[in-house]
Amino acid sequence: MRELERGVDILVATPGRLVDLLERARVSLQAVRYLALDEADRMLDMGFEPQIRKIVEQMNMPNRGVRQTMLFSATFPREIQRLASDFLSNHIFLAVGRVGSSTDLIVQRVEYVLESDKRSHLMDLLHAQRENGNHGKVSLSLQLALTLVFVETKKGADSLEHWLCMNGFPSTTIHGDRTQQERELALRSFKSGKTPILVATDVAARGLDIPHVAHVVNFDLPNDIDDYVHRIGRTGRAGKTGLATAFFNESNLSLARPLAELMQEASQEVPAWLTHYASRAPYSGNKNRRSGGRFGGSDFRREESIGKNLDYYSGGNSGNAYGGLVDISGGYAPGVTSAWD
Repeated sequence: MRELERGVDILVATPGRLVDLLERARVSLQAVRYLALDEADRMLDMGFEPQIRKIVEQMNMPNRGVRQTMLFSATFPREIQRLASDFLSNHIFLAVGRVGSSTDLIVQRVEYVLESDKRSHLMDLLHAQRENGNHGKVSLSLQLALTLVFVETKKGADSLEHWLCMNGFPSTTIHGDRTQQERELALRSFKSGKTPILVATDVAARGLDIPHVAHVVNFDLPNDIDDYVHRIGRTGRAGKTGLATAFFNESNLSLARPLAELMQEASQEVPAWLTHYASRAPYSGNKNRRSGGRFGGSDFRREESIGKNLDYYSGGNSGNAYGGLVDISGGYAPGVTSAWD
């Protein structure tokens, strides 16, 4: 806190903690020149939008056009783009790769597994992975590879972690009921390879950049295809290859079509049985998507205002895809240049 009160050049904060500090007058935003929101789609959903609005509109933050605002995410649903426009001035939509899609560095596999068979099937995968490492069929970096297993509930995470440990697979967990200290200890144990399996809920689906995560297992598939994209994005990072395995059954029918489309888009092999399910399933893969482009993968202004002069840039696919909304106004306050200049 003393360092903060002396003044800093860069402040990284969560919305709730920053609002708390602002209300206690422990920090001022008057001199802010650049505002960046990472994972902006989640920041602006129903959970965090009020806090973000309070920070930007009520806490002596310089007005848009005076500050430069940048928002980043791997997925940008249209409704989130509309909300983001409230904080932007004359912005561009910047896409690197295919926003909402996955890199071709990640091999995606979908396997039909009954709910009652999931644990034994996971055990088979882990045994095969261990055998490959022991017999030198993979490089040293892959022998040290980490496996991230996603489940739907906190109780399910604890139960699966206990079962894995009892069966000779050292594991740890991260979920919403664990304290910050417990999460940090779990992450350190996972990164070091002491517990090479991390069982997690969606609290670990975004923001984690852990080297050597070679395999992501969707033990429980999410209800939202965007969450699937974020989950598998924990592997295949920074030019490395990765594997993503999903357990699919009748309870995941609403995800069949968007999952098959996503895999096809990424030039992955789509199982015939999944194509069959996709052909008779209603499209229901994203609670935020009403119509238009998949995953908010394009500028909603372009779709709604054909013929207007809108700025849009799309880069090549150089790894994990992401999108950004970036102010390009020339009317910044004196001495404030664009972060992109």
